[in-house]
Amino acid sequence: MRFNLSSPLRLSIMAILCVLFAFTAFSASAKDSKFEAQLVWATMSEISPDPAHKPVNDETRKKLGELPLKWKNYFLVKQSDLSVPEKSSKDVTLSDKCKIAVKDIDGGKNFEVALFGKGESVLKRTQKLPKGEMFVLGGNAPDSTGWLVVLKRIE
Repeated sequence: MRFNLSSPLRLSIMAILCVLFAFTAFSASAKDSKFEAQLVWATMSEISPDPAHKPVNDETRKKLGELPLKWKNYFLVKQSDLSVPEKSSKDVTLSDKCKIAVKDIDGGKNFEVALFGKGESVLKRTQKLPKGEMFVLGGNAPDSTGWLVVLKRIE
């Protein structure tokens, strides 16, 4: 038995299949990498001079405690979520003096993170950042305090 589809019907079916194929290919390849960026104030003091600052969450505290840092207490200044398109970059401003740029180098495995302080490039680093891992950047500030940027890959 042989099907004899009319030309308009055959053309319609082909068009629908092409659209479905294109949509499937687009949705599979256009996956963004999602991150959580935190600006953290580090200090030996038990409290922050700014009442708006709250202690960092337990997961961040644990990660910072594993690093060879001189501070004992960490306070969240600002938290921002960002989504980085595949093989592209995204900037996020964490304060009037602090900004980071996150660039997907190779489709979600390696990322370049650039830290800017007061509008000038402070540090640029490239590394693998698997889901759930944290990347910490930072430096000293006046009065034995420090500023840290904690970048966590969410997905």
